[in-house]
Amino acid sequence: MSTQDTIREQVTGHRVVLYMKGSPQVPQCGFSATAAEILRRCGVDDYFSVDVLSNPDIRNGIKEFANWPTIPQLYVDGEFVGGCDIMREMYTSGELQQLLSAHQGA
Repeated sequence: MSTQDTIREQVTGHRVVLYMKGSPQVPQCGFSATAAEILRRCGVDDYFSVDVLSNPDIRNGIKEFANWPTIPQLYVDGEFVGGCDIMREMYTSGELQQLLSAHQGA
């Protein structure tokens, strides 16, 4: 299976997926820490996270997959949402909470 197939399987197989540096419990960069905290504040504790530092193929492949150059990257319901700045803006406006609660349990 190609890296792109693996990523596609991850984002479609889980409702919320965060590609990040480190883990939600031990983030390895400030942006990843912020992204994990935003999800926590939205009440999303059970999501699929991928540590790109432990998988160079995914680290490079995810940038191509979304055509987005930075990590972290958030996917909800198989769709690319954005990186840390977009997550922060959507959280501040309340848009992210709506997106995350809209399909909860669906």
